[in-house]
Amino acid sequence: MASACARCRSHLRSGLDWQYRKARFGGLFVLLVLAAVPAFAQDYEREKRWSDSILKTLIIGKAEWLQQKNGHRFLALYTEAEKPRGADIVAHGRGWSPDFELYGTLRTRLAELGYTTLSIQLPVLPSTAILGLYVPLYPDARERFQLAVDFLKAKGHRNIGIVSHSLGATMANQYLIRTDDTAVGAWAFIGILQGLVETFRVKIPVLDVYGSLDWIVVRQGASERNAQIQRMAGSEQVEVQDAKHFFEDKEEELLRIVVAFLDKSFHDRPVAK
Repeated sequence: MASACARCRSHLRSGLDWQYRKARFGGLFVLLVLAAVPAFAQDYEREKRWSDSILKTLIIGKAEWLQQKNGHRFLALYTEAEKPRGADIVAHGRGWSPDFELYGTLRTRLAELGYTTLSIQLPVLPSTAILGLYVPLYPDARERFQLAVDFLKAKGHRNIGIVSHSLGATMANQYLIRTDDTAVGAWAFIGILQGLVETFRVKIPVLDVYGSLDWIVVRQGASERNAQIQRMAGSEQVEVQDAKHFFEDKEEELLRIVVAFLDKSFHDRPVAK
């Protein structure tokens, strides 16, 4: 299974590198792709397969179900820290699940390191769907982020952050620039794919983490992202040497960077509960 996942990521990586070299010519490419390729319906069956698989083996954390306006219920894994300094929404990359590899590590280790986590299932499409086809799902993703924020607020958490990876980071960006809710106080994005948009609307500290061996689209956009976040108080960019897109064997270094950022961002704010 692990080797199969590795092959899947390798295929995805090469496809995305090509796709984003084309996308550098502007948004017209994405629009042409959306016009030329038949739209996929959101894949609730794929979500169910992920959740069924997770629930069979879930040991750490508690399964929660958050309900959207359309009646759809999606899985969120709530993992409490013993003495929480805050709570983080963990957002996975394209097509994955809230407990897949890196995301399972983030949600459990952050809790061990003092941050309660809520790792949420984001909308997914069939595995054959290209990245551009996810754009119409951004409103659905924004609703899921808001439901996650509401869940953590109801639990009494005040220091709420978002820790997001890959396409999940792009979806988090879309949420943060369109929400009127000011509960989220810090945002860490890891290996963000499509760059940052409308950062003037993001009024909180952000952390941009990527690997020196990350996908080419992530590395090529680093300087532009850094220029953007320099105008955002309390924000920083960190390149992790020899780290790949999924931070294999670099998870602990990633966690140290993320936790240090969260601690700094929430230093003067009241502790949760």
